[in-house]
Amino acid sequence: MPTFDIVSKVPWHEVDNAINQAQKEIATRFDFRGTGADIENKKETIVLVANAEDRVKAVLDVLKEKLVKRKVSLKHLDVGKIEATGKVASTSLMGKSGSKISITVKEGIDSDHAKQIVKWIKDEKLKVQASIVEQQVRVTGKKKDDLQSCIAAIREKEFDIELQFVNFRD
Repeated sequence: MPTFDIVSKVPWHEVDNAINQAQKEIATRFDFRGTGADIENKKETIVLVANAEDRVKAVLDVLKEKLVKRKVSLKHLDVGKIEATGKVASTSLMGKSGSKISITVKEGIDSDHAKQIVKWIKDEKLKVQASIVEQQVRVTGKKKDDLQSCIAAIREKEFDIELQFVNFRD
């Protein structure tokens, strides 16, 4: 029986490239000089730091711009709230307080979204069966055309996570 998987994968190399480009832009832009603006990459968490709340928001805008240019969906990002930090790391700003934002990069389909996708497929009465397998949804049908119509229907429906369709087997 033909099958395919619905997944939500992050292109990590593109995320790293976007972070590197954003760091270079922050280092060279005049409006970031002396603000202690920095981006720290900690695997699945990205921390943006600066000496003021508006500068942290500007760093976030630069990072989002670079991610979009590298075709990384912003749906993968879970942006936290702006927090006050004790001190900024920059030597010229020692003793002054700063702000930071923690961004979590989400990969995989969590159980709530997987249940939502499976329920939606069943409610649409498509001629396919959907099941949850780890952090993905496997869709099975009798005909390849049924699977293709399911993919088209899912693309039209807007879920709040980025979805890819992989492992299409006949």
